[in-house]
Amino acid sequence: MNKSPRISLIGAGIMSATLAMLIKQLMPDAQISLFERLDRVGAESSDAWNNAGTGHSAFCELNYTPYNKADKTCDISKALLISEQFEISKQFWSHLLKTGLLESQSSFINDIDHLSLVWGADHREYLRTRYQSLTKYPIFEDMVYTEDHGQINDWIPLMMKGRDPNEILSSTRMEIGTDVNFGAITRGIIQALESMDGVDVMLNHEVMDLSKIDNGWVLDVNDLHSDVQKSYSSEFVFIGAGGGALLLLEKSDIPEGEGYGGFPVSGQFLRCNNPEIINQHEAKVYGKAASGSPPMSVPHLDTRMLDGQRSLLFGPYAGFSTKFLKNGSYFDLPLSIEMHNVWPMLAAGVHNIDLTRYLIRQVTQSPEQRFEFLKTFYPEAVMSDWELITAGQRVQIIKKDKDEGGVLKFGTEIIVSEERSLAALLGASPGASTSVSIMLDVLSQCFPDDYQSAPWQKKLKEMIPSFGESLIQDGDLCRRTRSMTTQILNLN
Repeated sequence: MNKSPRISLIGAGIMSATLAMLIKQLMPDAQISLFERLDRVGAESSDAWNNAGTGHSAFCELNYTPYNKADKTCDISKALLISEQFEISKQFWSHLLKTGLLESQSSFINDIDHLSLVWGADHREYLRTRYQSLTKYPIFEDMVYTEDHGQINDWIPLMMKGRDPNEILSSTRMEIGTDVNFGAITRGIIQALESMDGVDVMLNHEVMDLSKIDNGWVLDVNDLHSDVQKSYSSEFVFIGAGGGALLLLEKSDIPEGEGYGGFPVSGQFLRCNNPEIINQHEAKVYGKAASGSPPMSVPHLDTRMLDGQRSLLFGPYAGFSTKFLKNGSYFDLPLSIEMHNVWPMLAAGVHNIDLTRYLIRQVTQSPEQRFEFLKTFYPEAVMSDWELITAGQRVQIIKKDKDEGGVLKFGTEIIVSEERSLAALLGASPGASTSVSIMLDVLSQCFPDDYQSAPWQKKLKEMIPSFGESLIQDGDLCRRTRSMTTQILNLN
């Protein structure tokens, strides 16, 4: 790659913002064009009201630690990875704050307790095993476990009101959890990028097609202001358009994208409108997901801090729409079906009957049924204190599989063309929380020689002090960098 590469990023969310900032720090002369079809940045999945705002660090999210009941073991490998990746995100955000490259009118990250809460003897056994497994590692050493109703009441009094005193409850707590406004981070980073030479942020510009050329790509872009189509050439393209990435990946016609499909799932939350109730809860409390439900459907009662305002949300409730984006088209799903992914999508559907049943139950449930679910978390809830809001749209990956035909993937996946001139990001959870690590993976795969070079390694170490080292194995490094980010991000 030359010293002044032309780079195009599609989608102005947290992923593209993070990648653009990393590139400008590593390649200051890079010419970056960022295309966004909406009239503002961070307006889809990154928007604060379109996601739960949890700084996903596996402190409380039980779907990251599956339990094997037969041998009573807990697989914590994904939890360790995600926890380390969120610490890396915090280090990068701290660097941007410290160097004036990230400014926000209000705090974009706030400290909030992360709790897991489960009911019954079987789930108690699981949570205790999970706690014992995680706390062997320094990154989870501050976790506290209890089965005592009085202790749990001290932590989350609102949820204990009206509860059976003989009910078997178990809970873990991490005081260093966070609530994050990813939309504010996105807008802050892109605002800084716009002030840099060689960065052009084009709102109301929709990429309609991509064509491969000898030295890169040509993008056909529709200027929605004037309804005029223009062409832009780039040596490298990143497709970070959230749910819309699949359709653009298909238009690129790269062989690596064949066999991928997408299954859209929409989300809804109940939002409390009673300030007296809102002020009685200060935590993010996660429970166990229903059988057959996707990871994004793990129920949780969340305190949110958005632009200085405190809110209380419960959910999510799953819905179904053929849109791939909240501001997308109902034709997104049918237009994504092509010869290369028909069989993987059909096979994945056959293998995920429980998910289909779950979505049907969710879509057809009444407001009263939806409210009864909230009461399992907050027994004294009053229906008039809550209103239903629509959150973001997520597209779960369907991927061809030689054994099963097609499988449903619940994480994120980077698809890179053979010559490394195009990368696309598909998937959802844990998404924004691990955006820095995911974008570092993009850089390592697409610019391998530069990534291993001494100048890049030195700069990455400046921005991310733990870069190249393990926060999982090195307890001192974990404590030191966590203390640093806690101070800079004001998470005391």
